[in-house]
Amino acid sequence: MPDLPQHKPVLAGTAHNVTGPGLRLEALPEGHLLHVLGEIEPAALAAELTKAGFAESSIRQAGFRQWFVAGDEPLAPAGLNALTAALAGKAFVTDQSHGRIRIGVSGHSSRLLLSKGTAVDLDPSVFAEGRSVMTMIGHISVQIARTGDDSFELTVLRSFAESLWEDLRHMAASAEKDSGA
Repeated sequence: MPDLPQHKPVLAGTAHNVTGPGLRLEALPEGHLLHVLGEIEPAALAAELTKAGFAESSIRQAGFRQWFVAGDEPLAPAGLNALTAALAGKAFVTDQSHGRIRIGVSGHSSRLLLSKGTAVDLDPSVFAEGRSVMTMIGHISVQIARTGDDSFELTVLRSFAESLWEDLRHMAASAEKDSGA
């Protein structure tokens, strides 16, 4: 039997973290990412996630009646089956864990860095914690979610992750110069 391909995290060959004064880029664990589509409200979805063992996962709006459910833990087939059964008739669930990568951007210069790549207004008064948006950073489609006052999580298609990582590293160097660090 031929050797089966082994899973290798897409950003494994890069430095996992880039830190500087006021900024941190972090390759987040390739846990799970589920795409939920349907007429279920976020509160009801959160309740079903808890019952199915996804209590630590976050829910991010990904479009009209669409959510991403993201978490650090690898996807267990039993949990996915339980969630799919619980949402039957209300929403559809597709596993996107294999196709998308998450990158953390944090620190007091995080908004400055992201402003170099996107036109989204990331001021906390407009883009509050828990909010998410699909946008472009350069030529790459990305979901940006605010996870804290000065922290964001970027979700990108797996095939664009290395390119986005390099773009973020270059923008980070520029942001450090602009912030006077």
